[in-house]
Amino acid sequence: MASVLVDTGLAHLDRPFEYLVPAELSDDVVPGVRVKVRFAGQDLDGFVVSRAAEAEHEGRLATLRRLVSPEPVLTPAVLSAASEVARNYGGVVGDVLRLAVPPRHAAAEKALSADGPELDPPPVLESEAWSRYAGGLAFLSRLTAGDAPAASLLAVPTVDPNEDWPRLLADAAAAALAGDRGCIIVVPDARDVTRVEAMLTERLGKGHHVRLTADQGPQARYTAYLKVLRGHVRVVVGTRAAAFAPVQNLGLIAWWDDGDDLLDEPRAPYPQVREVARIRARAEGTALLSAGFTRTVALAHWCGDGSFVPLEAPRALLRRMVARVRVAGEGTDLARDPAAARAHLPSVAWEVAKDGLTRGPVLVQVPRRGYLPSLSCQDCRRPARCRVCAGPLGLRGPGQPPTCRWCGAVETRFECPHCGSPRLRSSVVGARRTAEELGRAFPGIPVATSGAGAVVDHVDAKPRLVISTPGAEPVADDGYAACLLLDAWALLDRSSMDASEEALRRWTAAVALTRGAAAGGVAVLAGAPTHTTVPAVEALVRWDPAWFAERELAERLELGLPPSARVATLTGARPALHSAVQEMRLGESVRVLGPLPVTGDTERLVLTSPLDGGPTLAAEVAAMRARRSARKDSAPVTARLDPRDPTT
Repeated sequence: MASVLVDTGLAHLDRPFEYLVPAELSDDVVPGVRVKVRFAGQDLDGFVVSRAAEAEHEGRLATLRRLVSPEPVLTPAVLSAASEVARNYGGVVGDVLRLAVPPRHAAAEKALSADGPELDPPPVLESEAWSRYAGGLAFLSRLTAGDAPAASLLAVPTVDPNEDWPRLLADAAAAALAGDRGCIIVVPDARDVTRVEAMLTERLGKGHHVRLTADQGPQARYTAYLKVLRGHVRVVVGTRAAAFAPVQNLGLIAWWDDGDDLLDEPRAPYPQVREVARIRARAEGTALLSAGFTRTVALAHWCGDGSFVPLEAPRALLRRMVARVRVAGEGTDLARDPAAARAHLPSVAWEVAKDGLTRGPVLVQVPRRGYLPSLSCQDCRRPARCRVCAGPLGLRGPGQPPTCRWCGAVETRFECPHCGSPRLRSSVVGARRTAEELGRAFPGIPVATSGAGAVVDHVDAKPRLVISTPGAEPVADDGYAACLLLDAWALLDRSSMDASEEALRRWTAAVALTRGAAAGGVAVLAGAPTHTTVPAVEALVRWDPAWFAERELAERLELGLPPSARVATLTGARPALHSAVQEMRLGESVRVLGPLPVTGDTERLVLTSPLDGGPTLAAEVAAMRARRSARKDSAPVTARLDPRDPTT
């Protein structure tokens, strides 16, 4: 008998089913193999999860239709992680397995030899890149010794490839291999994968790692998965799904830029790489490393409770390696040069760019169009929050009163809790600058653009203007001579709860590509107020993301917001939402906020629970989905736990 997890796609059938195994298949049907089974009148795919001599079911059992492949592609560790991820997010194990295990490619199975090539061990070298961080070499030593440390590393910006963050991750992988253990490195996008791959090849040698990304194509991706599964390689670098890679004797899971939303899975049950890594670490005893130029509030929470150790560089080193940051204000002091004035450049930005173009390329970061308007205090610029639930206040349309984006409460008499001002500031943001306008401001200077649909990976060291949206900035040889961050409030005024955190992350990513202050690098933040202190701006000028994360965390703890609470959103038509919530056994500590309008007849409820009630909330969400699936309810209700922004 074999227990099979059948890919039904139905929440109420999310459990193994027992099937008889034909005698001729008995030797090959082992846990982890793919099979075809008859289920509800159709042939469906499934994974064998266990074998037993006798069945628990007392009735008649169906027989396996066929063995799809004798390759046990689902390892016990990956199955355990997938099951826990499903429980944590109130989801279905089958949905997680579709993210974790790539589709079979028969030609790849036949082409790949059972035994991998003989590889020379990578050289054991003391890491100069890690030596710059207090506790850095000790972290690597513990990795090699087989321990399971967990750390949040704030990377030092540098234009030297041998000290940059890809080298840090490659050296960490080498330390894991030196301890006879494997490593998974997860980065946001394919450009980052390429950078880390190049450094892994340089540090470990060829053949020691594989790439796992969605853009590889079916055969290439499955071949890479099989190499890991069969133990040919023990280092994986890839995008978010690589967090589930079946690395043998896994010793380290590392990921870059925890705040990037590309690390959030857009498919159910919507897991985040950070949580997948922590779940695997608990089960497999692996070390964890989160690295970035900033630290998210969630990681600050883990550092605060002792789960993670913060690793940071001395302030003296940062002062040399980070470009000097100047704040240009909100555009009232425009440059006197007519061409620059037409481009709406403040005078300080114009002067820094003009000087920088004599020494190399200049990066200009322009926010994307389309961000929704939000509200903040006109005087101190703190985000305006609801008095009922502490959610962000925003405007639904012209002439409409301020309304909470979480619970829908209307604010009629706003008073800022920080400075007492009754005045609100609204900002409809977008990218007003264009490459043509800036090109006219600097005649004769080449202009390159990088953004959605046309992302540039690299530029040389020749003088040029590089106009980029956040996240699409090319890497420049020897770094940028200067960096302009335009329309600061386009990021700060977003309606998301993490608007300030995201703004700082975007700004630091651009400044980190610029030469350090010791080499004459300068960055200008244009569009930020100078008459009041804005924490994200202060953190950028001081280059102190740790202070900012701790400050944001303290504020959220006081307000009972994530990560000090768990949040679930239910989205659907109002009758369906009402029915779903009525059937859920929610404790007194769970708050139900809303409903909020989304589009048309679709609305959203926000459910918040203290952390200790998180598992119960997840279980109730899963039970609600199972009941609706069993009844075949026609009105859909989409459930998400711990979304980055409950309002979207």
